[in-house]
Formats: sequence, C-alpha cells, structure tokens
Amino acid sequence: MKKFQLLSKLFLVAFVGAFLVSASPAFAVKQFYDEFKEVYVNNGKLDAGAVAKAKCNLCHEGKSKKNKNAYGELLDALLDRKKDAKNPEKIRQALAKVESEKSPSGVTYGEIFKEGKLP
Repeated sequence: MKKFQLLSKLFLVAFVGAFLVSASPAFAVKQFYDEFKEVYVNNGKLDAGAVAKAKCNLCHEGKSKKNKNAYGELLDALLDRKKDAKNPEKIRQALAKVESEKSPSGVTYGEIFKEGKLP
C-alpha cells in the first residue's frame, strides 16, 4: 500500500514537473492584438478572418515568439509589453506612429493597411 502511494505521488510530481517545463511563455500581448483589431479591423479595412488567422504572426515570425518581423520590431521599440499592456491609448499611439514607417517592401505600413493587407 505504501509503495502504491509513493509511486502515485512520484507520478504526480513528475507529471506536474513535465507540464511546467513544457509550458512555453506567451510573448504576444493580447491587449496589443486586441487594439490592433479594433483599429484596423473594426475601424479599418483589414479582414477579420485574415487577422484572426495571422494572430501572433502580425508581429512575430518563425517558431519562436521571441522572433519579431519588421512590423513587430518597430512596435517593440515603442511599447513595453509589461508596462504598456494596460494602456490602450499608448498602444494606439504606437500603432499610428508605425503606420508612417516604411515596410521592407518600401511602402508604409499605413498604405499596406489601406490596401487591406497585413504587415
């Protein structure tokens, strides 16, 4: 009986440990994504389905969420994910500022969004 209890406790500890090790942190900030949707989907020309499909890849690229695309790098320079997550006005200001920046293709992000395209 004691052997069974010991094994079950050991199994539980191993399971919890494996869960904690495998859980990866989320680098995308939900509030940033929500403000992006509000500005460019609800009040703009972007397709809700395309934005929902892109989700984190609006700003991130690759398999690691630590990797940001050019648009994400520009926003990252203006926003602190911890300090600014609860500041919708600052998020919108950053989004507006990045609109005037040129994308790798040479056109501004504002022009890209007006065409209904994603960054």
